[in-house]
Amino acid sequence: MSKNFASNFAERLDGFLEQKRALGYSFSSISDLRIFDRLCAEQFPDETNLTIDICNAWATRRGNESVKTTARRIPFIREFARYLIRNGEQAYIVPAGTIKKTQRYIPHIYSHSELTEMWRFLDGITPTKDYPAAHLVMPTLIRLLYCCGLRPSEALNLKLEDVNLSSGKLFIAESKGNRDRIVMLSDDVREMCRNYDEMIRKDMPVRTFFFAKNSTDTCNYTWVGWVFAKTREKVHFENRNEYPPRLYDLRHTFATHRLYQWMRGGKDIYAMMPYLSAYMGHSQITETFYYIHLVPGMLESMSGFRYDSMADIFPKAVDADE
Repeated sequence: MSKNFASNFAERLDGFLEQKRALGYSFSSISDLRIFDRLCAEQFPDETNLTIDICNAWATRRGNESVKTTARRIPFIREFARYLIRNGEQAYIVPAGTIKKTQRYIPHIYSHSELTEMWRFLDGITPTKDYPAAHLVMPTLIRLLYCCGLRPSEALNLKLEDVNLSSGKLFIAESKGNRDRIVMLSDDVREMCRNYDEMIRKDMPVRTFFFAKNSTDTCNYTWVGWVFAKTREKVHFENRNEYPPRLYDLRHTFATHRLYQWMRGGKDIYAMMPYLSAYMGHSQITETFYYIHLVPGMLESMSGFRYDSMADIFPKAVDADE
């Protein structure tokens, strides 16, 4: 009897989950599988085959759900159908293009002046009751996202053993696509992280995560997003499209600024792109091109901006002796 599922698909969902984990996929959250199981138990209690009706019910938008969120559910049902077919069962595979893709979000590429204002605001953050190290975490975390082009989740999931402050290596474990990678820090960024680590150890001698809320928990992504929203209220960002700047746009900005730096330095951009792609954790170089955005006038306005200099990125470095 299944411990996780209750529908007629319970045992097969267990088998699907077991196979995926055996192949190296973490599947730390099985909420989609449980929602699918509940849908089958409530709406199709007598059905034992994965039919077109079940798949259509699964692919139907829920309430005010966005098209993008609906589309994220489709890969699971396709993979589950293929799993059933490999085991000799009949199953309906949802065809590609069932959910119409929405227009891609146009990211906000932060300018030099916007970044400078952001650093100034972050340096003034004060501790809170729930986040006593907020004044240390947020300035370092946000700068690290920009300096290394990390996904926010990658930075928040960093454990102490994943950060080697001697060699400057970050070990990014099980990121998007279930891939691990090594990210190297520049000397300036490594020094920033070392100063942060020394300061937070004074108040938190024992901790599991590099960006810690307390001794055992990492900072909550929702809280980080809330602080960034407050930053957005205080800092003047040029509104270049209908959406406000996002935390994730720092990753786009990293890639775009790196391209501009190579252009100014006379580098062969096509020869350098594979290095950027590997650094950002992409499996194909075409994924990296999505992050490159040419902004009119930016090359000229940033002609004196060094992206690897802490004089620009970290104007008020944390002093471990203070």
